[in-house]
Amino acid sequence: MSGSIPFYQKHHLHYDRGYRSKETESKLSQYQSSSRYTAGSSTSTTSRSRGLKVSSHSGLEASRLSPVPKRAKPTYLAVDKDNQIIGYVVPIFRGSQEYAAGLSDTEEARVRDTAAYMARRDLFTSGLEMERSELISRREAMRGSAERISLNKRIHEHEEHFKRMNEDSLMHTPEFVIKPRSHTVWEKQCVRLHCTVSGWPDPRVVWYKNNVAIDPLASPGKYKLESRYNVHSLEINRCDFDDTAQYRVSAMNSKGELSAFASVVVKRFKGEIEEGLPEPRRDSTEDGPVSEYGITFKTHIVDKFGVSFGREGETMSLGCTVIIYPALHRYQPEVQWYRDDVLLSASKWYHMHWSGDRATLTLTHLNKEDEGLYTLRVTTKSGYETYSAYVFVRDADAEIEGAPGAPLDVRCLDANKDYIIVTWKQPAVDGGNSILGYFVDRCEVGTNHWIQCNDTPVKFARFPVTGLVEGRSYIFRVRAVNKSGMSHPSRVSEPVAAMDPADRARMRGTSAPWTGQIIVTEEEPAEGVVPGRPLELQVTEATKNYVVLSWKPPAGKGLEGVMYYVEKCVSDTDSWQRVNTEIPVKSPRFALFDLAEGKSYSFRVRCCNSAGVGEPSDPTEATTVGDKLDIPSAPSKVIPTNNTDTSVVVSWEASRDAKELVGYYIEASMVGSNVWEPCNNKPVNGTRFFCHGLITGEKYVFRVRAVNAAGLSQFSPDSEPVEVKAAIASPAPPYGITVLECVRDSMVLGWKQPNFIGGADITGYFVDYREVIDGVPGRWHEANIRAVSERAYRVSDLKENKKYQFQVRAANMAGVGIPSLPSDTFLCEEWTIAVPGPPYDLQLREVRSDSLVLLWKPPVYQGRDPVNGFYIDIKEAEAPEEAWRGVNTKATEKTYIKIKNLKEAETYVFRVRAQNKAGVGKTSDVTEPVPALTKPGTKEIVVDVDDDGIVSLNFECCDVTQDSKFVWSKNYEEMTDSSRLTVETKGNKSKAVFSTLGEEDIGIYSCLVTHTDGASSSYTLSEEELKRLLVISHDHKFPIIPLKSELAVELLEKGRVRFWLQAEKISANGKVDYVFNDNVLSQGEKYKMNFDKNTGVIEMIMECLTPADEGTFTFQLTDGKATNQSSLVLIGDVFKELQKESEFQKKEWHRKQGPHFIEYLGYEVTPECCVVLKCKVGNMKKDTTALWYKDGREIKADNNLGFTEGVLKLEIAQISKKDSGVYEVVLKDDRGKDTSTLNLTDQGFKDLMNEVFSFIANSSTPLKITSTDQGIRLYTFVSYYNDLLQVTWHYKDSAIAFSDRIKSGVVGEQLWLQISEPTEKDMGKYAIEFSDGKGGLRRTVELSGQAFDDAFAEFQRLKAAAIAERNRARVAGGLPDVVTIQEGKALNLTCNISGDPVPEVTWLKNDREITSDDHCILKFESGKFASFTITGVNTSDSGKYSILVKNKYGTESADFTVEVIEGTPDLGITSYWTDAEGNVVYSPNTPEEKMKSPVTGTKTQKRKDSVAKTLAMDKVGDKKETQVQKDEEKVAVEESKSEQNKDTKEEIAEQLVTSDQSEGPEQPANTAKETEPPSE
Repeated sequence: MSGSIPFYQKHHLHYDRGYRSKETESKLSQYQSSSRYTAGSSTSTTSRSRGLKVSSHSGLEASRLSPVPKRAKPTYLAVDKDNQIIGYVVPIFRGSQEYAAGLSDTEEARVRDTAAYMARRDLFTSGLEMERSELISRREAMRGSAERISLNKRIHEHEEHFKRMNEDSLMHTPEFVIKPRSHTVWEKQCVRLHCTVSGWPDPRVVWYKNNVAIDPLASPGKYKLESRYNVHSLEINRCDFDDTAQYRVSAMNSKGELSAFASVVVKRFKGEIEEGLPEPRRDSTEDGPVSEYGITFKTHIVDKFGVSFGREGETMSLGCTVIIYPALHRYQPEVQWYRDDVLLSASKWYHMHWSGDRATLTLTHLNKEDEGLYTLRVTTKSGYETYSAYVFVRDADAEIEGAPGAPLDVRCLDANKDYIIVTWKQPAVDGGNSILGYFVDRCEVGTNHWIQCNDTPVKFARFPVTGLVEGRSYIFRVRAVNKSGMSHPSRVSEPVAAMDPADRARMRGTSAPWTGQIIVTEEEPAEGVVPGRPLELQVTEATKNYVVLSWKPPAGKGLEGVMYYVEKCVSDTDSWQRVNTEIPVKSPRFALFDLAEGKSYSFRVRCCNSAGVGEPSDPTEATTVGDKLDIPSAPSKVIPTNNTDTSVVVSWEASRDAKELVGYYIEASMVGSNVWEPCNNKPVNGTRFFCHGLITGEKYVFRVRAVNAAGLSQFSPDSEPVEVKAAIASPAPPYGITVLECVRDSMVLGWKQPNFIGGADITGYFVDYREVIDGVPGRWHEANIRAVSERAYRVSDLKENKKYQFQVRAANMAGVGIPSLPSDTFLCEEWTIAVPGPPYDLQLREVRSDSLVLLWKPPVYQGRDPVNGFYIDIKEAEAPEEAWRGVNTKATEKTYIKIKNLKEAETYVFRVRAQNKAGVGKTSDVTEPVPALTKPGTKEIVVDVDDDGIVSLNFECCDVTQDSKFVWSKNYEEMTDSSRLTVETKGNKSKAVFSTLGEEDIGIYSCLVTHTDGASSSYTLSEEELKRLLVISHDHKFPIIPLKSELAVELLEKGRVRFWLQAEKISANGKVDYVFNDNVLSQGEKYKMNFDKNTGVIEMIMECLTPADEGTFTFQLTDGKATNQSSLVLIGDVFKELQKESEFQKKEWHRKQGPHFIEYLGYEVTPECCVVLKCKVGNMKKDTTALWYKDGREIKADNNLGFTEGVLKLEIAQISKKDSGVYEVVLKDDRGKDTSTLNLTDQGFKDLMNEVFSFIANSSTPLKITSTDQGIRLYTFVSYYNDLLQVTWHYKDSAIAFSDRIKSGVVGEQLWLQISEPTEKDMGKYAIEFSDGKGGLRRTVELSGQAFDDAFAEFQRLKAAAIAERNRARVAGGLPDVVTIQEGKALNLTCNISGDPVPEVTWLKNDREITSDDHCILKFESGKFASFTITGVNTSDSGKYSILVKNKYGTESADFTVEVIEGTPDLGITSYWTDAEGNVVYSPNTPEEKMKSPVTGTKTQKRKDSVAKTLAMDKVGDKKETQVQKDEEKVAVEESKSEQNKDTKEEIAEQLVTSDQSEGPEQPANTAKETEPPSE
C-alpha cells in the first residue's frame, strides 16, 4: 500500500509528498496543530531541520483552555524565563511510540514510570496504588509541558522574525481600517465620504456610484477625489436629488480586492415640491392605493430579458425597461431582484443598477449556483409588477478532457472548535466516467494558501474538516475527480469561524451596561474536582468515511478547562482504545476517521481537567461503519410535453423512499444522436421542469436522475420522443362584438379574431345569447350547434324590442376556448335607416415602414340602395378623435386598399365607412393599433423567368412553423382555379407558376403565411409589367447571345488597330467567325485573333491600315442555339480619318520615348472656386526637370520629380486680375524636351473668370423672404464670393434703382436686398441675376399674395411686439414667496409697478379681491409704487396674497404667502427689504450685530402668471409667442422697533426661532431665518 500512490495525488500540485511517510505525517500534524501560524511546508521544514520535538498544543492554546484561577490555590502553571505566567497546563497522557525518547532524562524517567504504572495497573486493581501512580505521572508531565511551552515560544519568535524579513509574508489583501459611513444631507450642501485602507502593496482605490465608476473629469467641479497617507476621500459638491445613491469604494492590489459601501440620501425642503404636483393627499380613493401626491402609478415592464444561457466564468447582464406612468421627475420606485424567490443583495457576485428607466442585474462571474429563475420586482406606491425568466449556466470547459464538472453550493454546517462539516451538491456532468469522489480544500481568511483536507477522495457529499485553529475563519471549496482527472474548483463557501455556537453568539451579543456596583459572591472552590460523566452520548452521523459523535457536558462542579477523550471498542470485544490520545477534544462533538468499513463499534467519552480524568460515559449502541444514507432510487414515468418552439416541459414521478433528497438532474438527447446533454446544472426541486434551448422541429428524448448527499441515482427510463414545437392550446376569447344588421327577429353579429389562436388554425366559432330584462341578464342559450367559420353570424328566433347580450367562443383542434366577455346590451329592432351599416372584419397585411394593406368585408346591412363605395379613415393611435382624416377622397369600390406615405415607427389605427346613394353609413370598429415598421427578415414576392420562358412568383418566409401554410390570392380573394396558376411549396419557400401568361392574369397577387406574425407580401401584375415579362419570356425561349458592347475599333500603341466586342455571357463551347467583306479571315501575320471566354472579350488586331483594308468587318458568334453578330463599316472619310490617326499615333509613340505631356496645360475650377493649373506628364526620370513660367519669368513649382508619370499642378487660391498672364511648363532631360503653354490674358482670363462666376452662381441658394422690425429682406447665400462678381437686382424684370428705403449689400457669403417700411407698391416679382458671360443665372422670388401678406404681417407683429414689450404692465419689483411674522405686528410690503398706460392694480387674498380698510391699507402712488400694509397682524391674515396689474398691453401677477405665528403683543412695526432675487436684506444703516428679527421672508425663482394681449393683426405662419422677460423682483420691507422693548423682543425672537425649529412645521427651501433686530 505504501508504494502505490493514487494518480490524483501524483499529478496535482496540492499533494504533499511528505504524506507518503506515516511517521512524517504524524510529525507534521503535531507541528501544524501546535504552531500559531500554519504557514505551509516552509515552516514545517524549518522545525524538522532543527530536530525539535513539539507537543500537540501550544502554551497559548493551553491558556485558552484553562485560564489562571481567580484565587491563589496550588495549581499547575507554565512560566517563561522571567517567571511570568503564560498558561495553565492540563496533563496529557501520551502513548505513542515517538515519545519513547524525550528531550531530557526527566522525561525518560517519566516514560519509565508511566510504563511501570501501566504494568502495575494491569496486575493490580488496588485503587490507592493507581491514584499514587497517576499523581507522580502528572507532576512529571507538568515539568515536561513547561519546557515544551518555552521551546514553542522561542520557535514562534523565530518565525515572526523571518516573516518580517521576508517581503512575501508582509503582502496581504486590502483591509478597511475605517469604512466610509452613510450621510443624509440637504440639497445644495456638500458631503465628504472618507475611509482608511491598509494593505501591501499599496491598494489602488476606485469610487463607484451605483456600481458605475466615478470620473471627476466627466463632471468638472462635481466630484473631488483625494488620497493621502492611506486616507482616501470622495467629496460631492452641491448635492442635488440625483446624488442619492449607494456609493462603493473598492481597494485592490495583487493579493485581492475588498469593497465597502455607504449611502448618501439627499433631502429636499418641504416647500420645494414641483409646481406641477398638487398638494399631498393622505386619504385613499376607490381606484386603489394612492401615492403621497394622490397619483395612481401604472407600471409596465418592456424590453424584457428572455431565457438566457451562460457559461461558468462569464459575465451576464439581465435588464428590463420600466415605464412608470405618470412619469414624475426624480420619483424612484423600489427595484428588487430575486433568484428562485430569494431576494438578492449587491455583492461581488451581483451588481444592480437603476438608471431611472432601466433596471439591470449583472452577474459578474457566473457559477452554477447562479442558475435559477430570476425575477424583477418593481414596487411603487400603487402596487408592484414582476417579470421572470430562467438563467441556465453551463460548465466551463474542463482543463483535462473527460474531467467532471465542478461541484456546487458549498456550505458549512455544524461549525465548532474542533471541526466544521462541509456539504456540497454533486455536478450534473461527470465527463463520461463515474466520479470517484471529492476533495475538500480549506483556506484561512486573509491568505491565498489552499490546503487539501482529505488524502483520499470521499464519495459522500458531506465531510467534517478537522485540524482547524480555534477562533480563525476559513473558506472552503470542493473538487470532483474521476479517472480522467480533476474538475475545476467550486465557488468558495461563505467564511465560517472555528468556534462553538455559544461563543459565536456571545461575540455577536452586547455586554450588559455598567451599573457602578461590584457584587462579590462566595463560591465553593471547584479546583481539584475531577469532572463527572458526559451525558447523552449519541452517534449523530455515520458514513463509511467517518462517524460523528455528540454529547452534553457533565453536570456539577469542576467544568473549568474540561476537555474530552473519545474511546472506541469493536463490538463483541471488551478492549477500549483511546482515539484522540494526542489532542484532547474541546467541544462536546467529535468526528472519527479511519474506521474499518463494515465493522460495528461502540463509543464512550471521558472528561478530564487539571484534577484528572473522569469516569467514562455510557457506551453507545453498536454502530456499523457504512453509509446510512442510501442513494435514491431512479425516478420513473418521464413525460415530455410541448411548451414553445424551443422548450419542452418534462414531468416525472418522484423517487420512492428517497431520504434527504437534494433535487433532480434532467438530460436530453436528440433522437438518433446518442449524445446526452444536461438540461439543468443545478438540482431542481419538484417533479416538473422547463427544458429550454432546444432546436425547433427536432425530436428529443429525456431522462432524469435524483441526487442526495450519498450520490446520484440511476437514470430513469428514457421518455417517449417528442418533437419540439409550440404546444397547441385552445384559443383565447374573441372580442369586439358588434351588431352588423338587425331585423325584427334576428341580429347579425360581427367580432374580431382572438389575439392568441392556440398554435392551430381556428376551425369555427360558437355564439351564445341571453335576454336582459330590466338590467338583469338571464340564462345563456346556444345560437349555433355547428361551428361557423366566418366572423359574422345571424342569430335568429329573437323577440322584437327585447334586449340581448352575446358572447362568442373560438374553437380549434385543441378544443373550444373560454367565452368572450358579454357584449354590450343590444335592442332587437328592425333597422330602417337609408345608409348602409358598418363594414366588418378589418384585417391588416403587408405592414411596412411606409405602407400597409387594409382589407375589410362589405356591410351586411346595405340600406335602401346597394353599396357603391367605401371611405377609409386614418389617425395616429394616441391622437384624439378629432384627428381622424380620410385616406381617399373618392370612394373605392374594392374591399381592399394599399395605404402609403406612412411615417416610420408611428402607430396607426384605421376604420372604414360604406356609402350608397343615400349617403355614408356608420363607421366600422377601429382596427388594433399597428406600428409602421418593416420587421427584420421580411421578404417580398420575386418574379422569376426560367430558361424555358416560364414565369413564376416566388415568396420566402423565415418565420414559418410546422403548421404554417402559404395562402395565395388574386386581388385578395383566395384562388381556387388552378388552371391559370399552380402553387408549389417546399420548406419555407412557395412558388406560383403561370401556365400561360396572358391579359386575364392581370391583377394583384398576394401571399399570406399562416401561424406567423402577419408575414405577407403582394405583387402587382399590370399591363406594362405583363408586356415586359412576355418579352423576357420570349428571349428565354429564343435566346440570343447578349452583348455588353457592339463591334468597335480603337487605336493601340504604335498605331496598331484593334477591332473588339464583348459578350455579356458565353459558355466554353462558344465560337466566333471573323469576316471582312464576306470573306472569312484567319490567324496570320496581318491578323491576330483572341477570344477570352471568361470575360467574353473578342478582339482582332492589325499592325496598320492600308487602302485595301477599306470595307465592312463582321464578328459572328455561336453558342449552342443562341447566336448573334455585330458589324463595323469603315469606308470613305471614316476610313481615311482612322488611317490618318493610326499613322499619327505611330509617330506620337516615338515622341513619348522621352519626357512628354500626356495632357497639356489647362485649368480647372474647384467647388471651392479655386483655380488649378494642371498638366499630366509621363516617362519621367529622377533627373527630369519641370519648370513653370509666367510671362517668361520662372515661378516656383514641383522640381526634380521622383516619378515617371504624374500630374503637375499650380493652385491659385483667390484669383484676381493680377493672376492674368501666359503660363508655360517645360519638361527636359537628356532624352529630350517638351513644352506646354496656356494663355490666360484678355479673352482667356475672361473665360476663366466666367467659369468661376458660374460656380459661384450655381452655389447660390434660392431667394428667401424674411421679416424684421424694420421691413422685409430678400437674401441668398453663395459658397464663395469674389469681388469681381457682377450681380444685378431686378423688380418686375427691371433693374432696381437703390435708395435709402431699398438697399442691397453683401455680408460674408450672404447677398441681400432690404425693403424698409414696405407697402403694397412693393409687391411683385424680385430677382437676383449673376453674370457669367453666358446666359447667366437668375434666382427669383414672388413677393405678393400670401407671401407678402405673411411677411408684412410678421413685420407688423415684430414692430408691434417691440412697442408692446416696452409698454406692457408688469410688476417691476419682487415680493417674497413666504412672510412669517408674529401675531400683533404690522406688515408693510412695497413693490414697483411699470406700464404705459398706467396699469390698474388689484390685490387678492386666496384668489378673492380685497379692498383697502383700516386693517389692510392698499395704496398705489404716482402710478409706480404699490404698497400693502396690515396694521396689526392676526392669525386670520394668514393666506395666499396676490397683486394683479393690467393695461391694454398685458397682465401680470405676483404671489406671496403670509404665515402668522403666535407670540407676544405687538412690539412695533416690522419693515424689511428684499433684493432682486427675493432674499431678505435690511437698511444700510442697520448694524449687522442687530439684524435679528422673528419675521422671516423667503424668495425663490418663481414664474409669474402673465397674460399678453394679442394685437389686432393677421397671424403670420407658424409664429411663436414671444416670451416676455421678467424684470428683476424687488421687495422693500422696512422694520422699526421701539428702543424700550429691545431686550424683551430679542428674548421673544430667540424663543420663536427655537420653537419654530423644534415644534413648528418644516421650513420651505431657501428660507432666510433671522432673529429680530432691535430698533435704533
